[in-house]
Amino acid sequence: MIKVMKFGGTSVGGVEAIERTASIIQRESAKKVVVVSAMSGVTNSLINGLRERRPIDDLLGDLRERYATCANTILGNDSAQYGRELDLSLDDLRRAMEARYEFEVDHVLDDTISSWGERLSSLTMAHVLRARGVESVPLSSERAGIVAEGMPGNGSANLNETHRNLQQSVVPLLEKGVTPVITGYYGCDVEGRPLTFGRGGSDYSSSVIAYGIDANCCEIWTDVNGFMTADPRAVPSAKSIEEMDYNEAAELAYFGAKVLHPRTIEPVRRKGIPLVVKNSFDPDARGTIIRGQRTNGGDTLRSVAVKSDLAIVKVYSSEIVYQPSLISRLVGVISDAAVNSYAVSTSLSTLAMVIPSSAAEEVRRRIDALKEPQVEKVNVKSRISLICCVGDNLLNTPGVSARVFAKVAEVGANIELISEGASDVALNFVVPSEKAQDVVRAIHNTFIGG
Repeated sequence: MIKVMKFGGTSVGGVEAIERTASIIQRESAKKVVVVSAMSGVTNSLINGLRERRPIDDLLGDLRERYATCANTILGNDSAQYGRELDLSLDDLRRAMEARYEFEVDHVLDDTISSWGERLSSLTMAHVLRARGVESVPLSSERAGIVAEGMPGNGSANLNETHRNLQQSVVPLLEKGVTPVITGYYGCDVEGRPLTFGRGGSDYSSSVIAYGIDANCCEIWTDVNGFMTADPRAVPSAKSIEEMDYNEAAELAYFGAKVLHPRTIEPVRRKGIPLVVKNSFDPDARGTIIRGQRTNGGDTLRSVAVKSDLAIVKVYSSEIVYQPSLISRLVGVISDAAVNSYAVSTSLSTLAMVIPSSAAEEVRRRIDALKEPQVEKVNVKSRISLICCVGDNLLNTPGVSARVFAKVAEVGANIELISEGASDVALNFVVPSEKAQDVVRAIHNTFIGG
């Protein structure tokens, strides 16, 4: 039995959290790889420090104090070696930051520096585990051989190359009874330069590593009891979901549930590796298991999520549907701007795209820059939210959509856009943001229970 156990920022965020996480790891009898995020707030501190060109001594001093204080409290007399290794790591960070400050823009160095919190967490957790009698080594993504490709800040793992490398670097350690503690959040390109997987990318890292070592299970340890039927802050009666399939979890993660990074699903799906989401603050809770096919019966609607801070960009052009090359160029604007599109809809004379509000004006500017004579006008509607209803039999059960939309009408919300049929398990639609939580509560109470 081989497991990957990933722990997020809140699970390594302080003395109590680190000790709790170490206990969870220690009691796991299987061969295991541990993947860690930076301590809560550290990545933001690094990114903001770069943006503001904060004095390097101040930034490194804060980092050292935070990590060393936690480790010294836990390790006591055994902290001297840790302190030396921590200083060596911070010296490397200093050199990276000094090099970065010489340039106005260097996205590659930005990725190197923003991923440093994971390196410090890996070092810290490995020392804590050793002090508890667990033979452990810190392992950076470089040393492990996690291969990444793509653009800085938005890389993707090369699964085949990573598998080849991890079979040589990580699997032999497991066979010797060693627990590697690997950095999450980033891999390295063909030139050996760090390339991050985007914010929240440590979940994805753990799935990539599970693929690379042919794990039997991948556990994501976070601060909630798995996926829920709704956000409990909006719906106090929301319940934990014990079992989901890959498709359901991926849809919920992409469209609003903040339990899991949406890219986490694909690597484990490829090898049929079960993914379990558990709570490090409540380790005995069952959590949610995600796999290829659920063993329990299909519910009509299993969860409802909301994604806010979105906008609809509408492009008007006479008979746009008969101009496929124009549609291609307009959609290409979204891709070129590295913007996620959460829904796309066309009519005879309109193309509508749902994107983050923060990107709306940039997308409008890029569309204007195309100077397409066929484009008559471009409108942006902000303060809208996307509602995602997920259920195994959702689209195969007659009348479900009608019942959902009846609830939307009851709370006085107008549906701005509908996406149905793109997924077999999800019904997505857009409503004004001020009505979104009312819609979620009405649907949840009707289909799942108040």
